[in-house]
Amino acid sequence: MTELKNKKLFLLDMDGTIYIDDHLFEGTIAFLDYVRSIGGRYLFLTNNSSKSVEKYIEKLARLGISAEPDDFVTSVNATEAYLRTKNYHKIYVFGTESLREQLSRSFPITDKLEEDIDCLVLGFDTELSFQKLEDACILLGRGIDYIATNPDWVCPTWYGSVPDCGSISHILKIATGREPYVIGKPKPDMIYLAMEKAGFSPAETVVLGDRLYTDIKSGVNAGVASLFVLSGEGTREDLEKSDVKPDFVFENIKAVLDYLSGK
Repeated sequence: MTELKNKKLFLLDMDGTIYIDDHLFEGTIAFLDYVRSIGGRYLFLTNNSSKSVEKYIEKLARLGISAEPDDFVTSVNATEAYLRTKNYHKIYVFGTESLREQLSRSFPITDKLEEDIDCLVLGFDTELSFQKLEDACILLGRGIDYIATNPDWVCPTWYGSVPDCGSISHILKIATGREPYVIGKPKPDMIYLAMEKAGFSPAETVVLGDRLYTDIKSGVNAGVASLFVLSGEGTREDLEKSDVKPDFVFENIKAVLDYLSGK
């Protein structure tokens, strides 16, 4: 594992990797300090599209971490990049108020059933309602374009897990037969954006996360090292059964810090 000590760019998943809900994992702040002390850089990468970057900054501040917009690459950023390659007349956003607000800065969006909608964007929706499910079924029945910000099945919480974007897209597939074009991890785009932003090479980069099928697979797909932590969704049993294999496995972020700092 000595090559881990040569990494300079640490791409950190958030939910289940550095915190769960409002509980910051032990060692997180010390880990961030360590990365800065070696002249490295960390960026927060998250598939969670329920919060805007501003909301994440506020949350991290509550947890004792100072962050700026430039410290993040999110599935919403990747979704925005994809939408810029299109020319949609109106986009129905199936997600939180935060997601709608962020996308409304650059695109014509709505959360009402209207005749001129030509795209549905599905995100992790902590404000889910049956009305949104019904609207989505009607719109997908019309054959409009269909995009999902991320494929995560669940989001970890202090009491277990809740359905994430992947679970809702599965419900809609059962109801309509439609599957979305999926943005975010495990696609490599967020990794590429992060390396370009930070100015580090693939050889200097490592992705840290708690999901094999998104975090770790995104590292594999981008050709960079990956580190699996067991503090969130993924387990050792998942690791044994999965075809996706990380380069490194640690119990939690503190264990990563202890290894890197020689403790």
